[in-house]
Amino acid sequence: MKIDLLVAEIGSTTTVINAFSDIHTDHPEFLGQGQAPTSVLEGDVKIGLNGAIEDFKRNIGISNLVYDEMLATSSAAGGLKMSVHGLVYDMTVRAAKEAALGAGAIIHKVTGGRLRKTDINKIKEVNPNLILIAGGVDYGEREIALNNAELIADAGILTPIVYAGNIENQEEIREIFKDKPNKLYIVDNVYPKIDQLNIEPTRKVIQMAFEEHIIHAPGMSKIRELVTGPIIPTPGAVMEASKVLKEAIGDLITLDVGGATTDLHSVTEGSEEINRILISPEPIAKRTVEGDLGVYVNMRNIVERIGKEVLTKKMDCDINALMERHKPIPDTKELIKFVELLTEEAAFTAVYRHAGKLRNLYGPSGKKTFAEGKDLTNVKWIIGTGGALTRLPDRVNILKKIAIQNKGDYLLPKKEAKVLIDNHYIMASLGVLSKKYPEAALSLMKQSLEID
Repeated sequence: MKIDLLVAEIGSTTTVINAFSDIHTDHPEFLGQGQAPTSVLEGDVKIGLNGAIEDFKRNIGISNLVYDEMLATSSAAGGLKMSVHGLVYDMTVRAAKEAALGAGAIIHKVTGGRLRKTDINKIKEVNPNLILIAGGVDYGEREIALNNAELIADAGILTPIVYAGNIENQEEIREIFKDKPNKLYIVDNVYPKIDQLNIEPTRKVIQMAFEEHIIHAPGMSKIRELVTGPIIPTPGAVMEASKVLKEAIGDLITLDVGGATTDLHSVTEGSEEINRILISPEPIAKRTVEGDLGVYVNMRNIVERIGKEVLTKKMDCDINALMERHKPIPDTKELIKFVELLTEEAAFTAVYRHAGKLRNLYGPSGKKTFAEGKDLTNVKWIIGTGGALTRLPDRVNILKKIAIQNKGDYLLPKKEAKVLIDNHYIMASLGVLSKKYPEAALSLMKQSLEID
């Protein structure tokens, strides 16, 4: 059988392959999926990839497979690990962090101001795939970013560097790393003026750097030989899909409750009313990662948030015994119900942490109301992707409840927001596919979401 394109999602535990045909027509088709354990521990992720291809062939009943192109996303070997270093935490540091998260990074170290010896030691311990240095608005403060660059350069850290700070420093930054082995990327300032974000150039360079230098999982060089298009971090691919979809159907959030983390991507300008009273700028496309909210690896964190007594009443069983029987993929009615309760708590918590809030400040002229953080009140669509929110029986109701939680001061989606499910579980694949075939990716997304 000959098909147009395969997209491999090389995860930390599972490798998934998605197959597509008629990519060059107005009616592209999703053919099916195969999966296998990711083979990082065997020293070659290609083994897992071949296993996923074999599983796909079995699933659709073919013995031979020929394909024209292969694209890939990866979160193997810990994903894209980064450290981020800026000037003022609420300004350049936050802007740099937004750019890194939006590109699909996992941030292991964040600093504001001058780096200390302990910070350098921590960077060495983390051993990030990329280091992002920012600091200073354009033609503003210069010294701290230069100081931080010199400390990193002199510490013998070989990691590629992205500089996205004050443009006046660019020449000196080149000079600092001129004789160093670090690959250096220089981009426009992520925070060029007070209250102005410029995240997209940095986000694009981070994904490019990931593809060029950061494929550290064993055997990834062999995957690079097979792949004919881009390889980007899996969370970054979900963001790309969300951005393409937003242009077509309107403001949205995409929620992925996983075994270890819960990711939330929002793509919305917010409402004019809230923008007028916003204290500091927010990116249109924003991603947050809740590292403590996972329905398998971090199950106990969510159980503690809900409370064992509450869960005992809802489940009518011994919660401790149930937790011992818990599996990555629930296979009994009791375990499915348990995971649905965990998923609901993870989803609600992630949305509350992601969303902004109204704040009242009191002064000589009385009370004034300001907004802080990301405004989700204009969101028209709540999209579920990932294992839990595409496979659990109660997935739609879990997401519907988000839109009726809008009480108090949080800037949450309103009750008019509608729920969509990535039924084929292919959003990440379509994100990377959209880099090369945006029209086909949008058509396939609409098919998976079951919308016109």
